[in-house]
Amino acid sequence: MSVDVKNSASPAPSPAPMSLPWWTRGDTNAFFGLGFNILVNVLTLTTLMIAVVGVPTDAVLGTVLPALGVALLLGNLYYMVLARRLARREGRTDVTALPYGPSVPHMFIVVFVVMLPIYLDTGDAVQAWTAGLAWAFMIGVIVMIGAFVGPYIRRITPRAAMLGTLAGISITFIAMRPAAQMWEAAWIALPVLAIILIGFFTNVKLPGNLPVGLVALLVGTAIGWIGGYMSAPDVSEAASNIAVGLPDLRLDLLFDGLGNLAPLLATAIPLGVYNFTEAMSNVESAAAAGDNYNLRSVLLADGLGAIIGSGFGSPFPPAVYIGHPGWKDAGGRSGYSLAGGAAIALMCFLGLFGLLATLLPIPAIVPILLYIGLLIGAQAFQAVPRLHAVAVVAALLPNLAEWAVGLIDNALSAAGTSADQVGMDALGSAGVVYEGLKTLGSGAVLAGLVLGAMVTFVLDKRFVAAALAATTAAALSFIGLIHAHEVGWAAEPEVALGYLFFGVVCLIFWRLSPEAQPALDEADDAPIEA
Repeated sequence: MSVDVKNSASPAPSPAPMSLPWWTRGDTNAFFGLGFNILVNVLTLTTLMIAVVGVPTDAVLGTVLPALGVALLLGNLYYMVLARRLARREGRTDVTALPYGPSVPHMFIVVFVVMLPIYLDTGDAVQAWTAGLAWAFMIGVIVMIGAFVGPYIRRITPRAAMLGTLAGISITFIAMRPAAQMWEAAWIALPVLAIILIGFFTNVKLPGNLPVGLVALLVGTAIGWIGGYMSAPDVSEAASNIAVGLPDLRLDLLFDGLGNLAPLLATAIPLGVYNFTEAMSNVESAAAAGDNYNLRSVLLADGLGAIIGSGFGSPFPPAVYIGHPGWKDAGGRSGYSLAGGAAIALMCFLGLFGLLATLLPIPAIVPILLYIGLLIGAQAFQAVPRLHAVAVVAALLPNLAEWAVGLIDNALSAAGTSADQVGMDALGSAGVVYEGLKTLGSGAVLAGLVLGAMVTFVLDKRFVAAALAATTAAALSFIGLIHAHEVGWAAEPEVALGYLFFGVVCLIFWRLSPEAQPALDEADDAPIEA
């Protein structure tokens, strides 16, 4: 029997796999922008660990930075894989990887709120370092838990409360110190700030579309060297001390810190909550730009990055950065983030940051941090209804108080005394309401969230929701997670009672106001045009 080959059924040819480039021209632009952002942050945290906390330089360059390098390399590799998987699943070539690096708010919080007080109290930089490792480990655990409970928390927490707390951190712990450092050498810093403001806040492009961060850093560095601000002998000494730092597990340091974990919970828990709420906002921002990532995958990776980093010796939790839409507009795709993370990791492993710190003037670096603080602070007011601006300011207050207490304590310590030795009466007569500032600022991030939520609900006449938020604040105060010097039962009963009275007042007005909303329904958070 003959077979009619022409008429026999044959399988349809399978579609050719999508060609997905590993690198594009836009990746180059995004690489320089993100890479210098991370570079500035790592230089800053290196200086903070050495100059503020007093950790020996060889320990920072040989242990802390290689540990951070491991987290950056693994995290950025993961987000590149996630981007390419999303691109293949949706058949697109314009998917942009999420940017990832050391979290700027946590960088300042862990130094000035966690490690510095321990160092000033004990004079032991290693003990302060171990506390930072335990704190970072807890941040990672909380963020991983947040992968399962975060969406619910975000749904019931008003945007003004979350953004207001973030603005409080950005204005105090991110913007104020860089601003002070800038005006110590304004002739270097202000031209750099001008380039950054024009390049990032306007649509004016540099010749050849040069990366703004790179140009700003080079201009400031040139001015600093020409003006005699920098020292050539320091560069020579730093170059002679370059040594390769291979990452190794430092579980001994981590376990030492975990042995005294309770005092750290007042900041670790609220910062962990902030971390996963910020990650949720960043994932939503990426979705609005067209890249819809799985939130749980992002949160689990962020939490695991903090845990891995702390195990290797880094107290600085990494996180997904704000700014995905900006890198997408710059043309970044799947390669830019891994390239940036790998470049910084290589510098960490080769011990180059000690040398870079002597080559690059601090006043040329910190304007980028001021820009970040300005941007985050402004967004808090721009992204909420005009009425909720009051709640944003309320959410700012605990972080302002915490920052002020830190300055007072550090100044008194430098003078060889303390607030307790000076006495509350003497401080009060000088106009320093120290005790109230310390109570308001303890657990500042979580305190700002609940205070901002209370005010938002009151402004919306959601008095039952305000009462529930006040009751939550009372419970948190009673166990010492906010407004208390340490976690414990009946830590601040008077503050807890005050919050309960606030709730009672709200319930009374709910009964007196028929038009008030009785439930925890979501308010309209769309910004009102001026």
